[in-house]
Amino acid sequence: MELGNIVDFLENKVMLITGATGFLAKIFVEKILRVQPNVKKLYLLIRAPDGKSALQRFNTEAVAKDLFKLLKEKHGTNLHNFLSQKVTIVGGDITCDDLGVHDSSLKAEMWRDVDVVVNAAATTNFDESYDVALNLNTFGAKNVLNFAQKCVNIKLLLHISTAYVSGEKPGLMLETPYYLGESLNGTRGLDIDEERKIVEDKLKELKSDHNASHKSIKIAMKDLGMQRAHHYGWPNTYVFTKALGEMIIGHLKGDMPVVILRPTIVTSTFKEPFPGWVEGIRTIDSLALGYGKGRLTCFLGNPEGIYDVVPADMVVNAMIVAIAAHANQTCSETIYHVGSSVSNPLKFSTIQRCGYRYFTNYPCIGKNGKPVIVGEVRVLNSMSSFRRYIALRYLLPMQVLRFMNFILCRAFEDRYKNLKHKINFVLRLVDLYKPYLFTKSFYDDMNTEKLRRVIRESGDEENLFYFDPRIIDWDNYFEHIHLPGVRQREFK
Repeated sequence: MELGNIVDFLENKVMLITGATGFLAKIFVEKILRVQPNVKKLYLLIRAPDGKSALQRFNTEAVAKDLFKLLKEKHGTNLHNFLSQKVTIVGGDITCDDLGVHDSSLKAEMWRDVDVVVNAAATTNFDESYDVALNLNTFGAKNVLNFAQKCVNIKLLLHISTAYVSGEKPGLMLETPYYLGESLNGTRGLDIDEERKIVEDKLKELKSDHNASHKSIKIAMKDLGMQRAHHYGWPNTYVFTKALGEMIIGHLKGDMPVVILRPTIVTSTFKEPFPGWVEGIRTIDSLALGYGKGRLTCFLGNPEGIYDVVPADMVVNAMIVAIAAHANQTCSETIYHVGSSVSNPLKFSTIQRCGYRYFTNYPCIGKNGKPVIVGEVRVLNSMSSFRRYIALRYLLPMQVLRFMNFILCRAFEDRYKNLKHKINFVLRLVDLYKPYLFTKSFYDDMNTEKLRRVIRESGDEENLFYFDPRIIDWDNYFEHIHLPGVRQREFK
C-alpha cells in the first residue's frame, strides 16, 4: 500500500456521495471542501423528489449548520458561489435503479466523470421496519454498486458499514468479509432474494386486511425484521441488513476496488472543524441527557466493560486516507474497523465518572428554575438486577394504581396506562441495547493500524488526517468536549 500526498490526490477529483445530509457525510463534505478547494466536483445524492427539493435540504440540513462555519469564515459572501462551482446537488433515492436519477444528461455526466463513490446512505434505527431497512441497507448498497460500475473512470467504491455486523460474539472481531449466505449462528438457507420475497409476501398479507392501520403494519414489519435477524444470529434489523449489504457488494463487485469501513459508536468531533460538534442523539448521549436532567437514576451495564467509541472526525479522516490509499487497486477489497477498543480502551466507569463531574460542575436547570443535583449513578450490572429494579420502581406502583382504579371507578386509569406504556418502552429499549450494554467484543484494527502507519511514514499530513484513538484522553474528551457539545446542540 503506497500513499502519496493526500491533499494533492484530492485535487481535480470527482466524487459521488450518497446520504449527503447524514451526520458522517456532512463532516466528510466539509472536510474535503476545506482542505482541498481545488477538488473538481462533489455530486451529493440527497433523498428528494427533485433537484430543487434536494438543494433545499442541503442548504437547510448542511450549509445552515455551524458545522460549516470555518468555510463561511474562509469564503465569506463568496461561499454560495464557491459551493455552486464545486457541489452539484442530485435529487434521488438509492432504493431505485440508477439511484433514482431521472435526468439522462446528468446521469451520463456522472458516469463519465466520477472517480470515487462514497456510499454513506443508510437507516441506522435498530428496529427499523424490515422493508425499509432491507431496501436501504441491503438493496440500496447493490444499487450504489451498480451505479459505480457504470462510471468509466471509477477508481474506488467506499462503503460505510458498521463494526456491529459481527453481532454479539465475545472476543476479538477481525477485519474480514462476510460471504453471501453466511450466518452468524450457522443457520443455513440465508438467501437475500428470499428475504425480499418474505417482505413482499408479508406486506401483501398485511395490506389485504382492510382493518390494518398504517401503525399496525409498521409494528408488524418491525417485528418481522427482528425475527429474521435473530433467526440468523444477528441482534437487530439494522446490523443484519448492513451485513447483507456487505455480502452483496463483495459478491458482485467484480474487479472494482472496494473499501468497507466499519466504525464503532460514532461520537462528537474531537478537533475538526471544531471540538464537540454532534448531531442527533447517540446511545451514550441519551443516557447522559437523562442523567443530567435528573430523570435517570440508574444505568444498565458492566462498569468494567469496554465501550468502543470513536469521534466522527476521526472516522472521516480514515475515510479520506483509505480513498487515497486504495484508489486504482484493481480487484481489491479491504475492510477497516475504525474504533478504539483495542488501541485505546474506554471503560464504562470512565463515562460514568465524567458524567458525574460534568453535571456537578455545570448542572442543568430544572423546570422549577433550580439546578438539578445529580448523584453518583447506580449501575445495574446484570439483567436480574434490572428486573428487580423494574419490579420495585414500576410494577409494584402499577399494581397499586390498578387496585386504586378498581376501588375508585377508573379514576386512576390514565395514570395506570401511562405507567404501563413507560414500562413497555423501557423494556423494548433494554432489549434493543442489551447486546451493546454488556458487550464483550473487541474490534481488531490491524488493517487500520497499517493505514495509520502509512500516513505516518508518508510525510507531514498525519496531523491533518489524524485518526489514531491513542491521542485521546477519554476523561478530557467526555468532560470537556463531548458532553458540552451534546448539551449545547441537543438540550435545546
